[in-house]
Amino acid sequence: MKIKAVIFDFGGVFIPSPYPFFEVIAAELGASPAQISEIVFGPQSEDGDHPYHRLERGEIPLEQARNEILQRGRALYNLEVDILQLFARMPAGVHTELVERVRDLRREGYPTAMITNNIREYSDLWRSLLPVEELFDLVVDSSQVGVRKPDPAIFRLALEGLGGVPPECTVFLDDSEGNVRAARSLGMHAIHVRGDISEAIAELDALLGL
Repeated sequence: MKIKAVIFDFGGVFIPSPYPFFEVIAAELGASPAQISEIVFGPQSEDGDHPYHRLERGEIPLEQARNEILQRGRALYNLEVDILQLFARMPAGVHTELVERVRDLRREGYPTAMITNNIREYSDLWRSLLPVEELFDLVVDSSQVGVRKPDPAIFRLALEGLGGVPPECTVFLDDSEGNVRAARSLGMHAIHVRGDISEAIAELDALLGL
């Protein structure tokens, strides 16, 4: 079926993914990237009770999540992992090539949306990085709606917010394999963004028949 709408993740799509950065942090701490990811983010293929999951659902404040993750690192691997220090060191920058492609999509008549697992305390910060109102017809922020990827409910919220567009008529771009699988399980086309945003754009254009 013809693609009628395009939906994007934010982190790892419009800005660099944190996962390569974890290799640097892991080396400094004498740990593995998988251990750092487990401490900070928890399982990527599910939406559970990990403090970061609860933070992104808006259930607990940032400071509480920080403290619980510190305790988790100590208990699991005897590591001091402070998410505020990690956030401060994460690579900055916006993929302007993708921003321009989204502008083109809007001009071509495609509705666009964003589904982001995000933190309430950083709402103003991440929105300051993009012309959000210009680029997207709809933003579904996990910390505002109380549900996060990969829970299928957040994808359904986006589809409903776009006027009930059928999932098979949408494309979703995300850097998390678990989120990509969740989107595909609903019938959506999904692109796994793996670092080179130009490759993801080329995949998107192929799906759009360009």
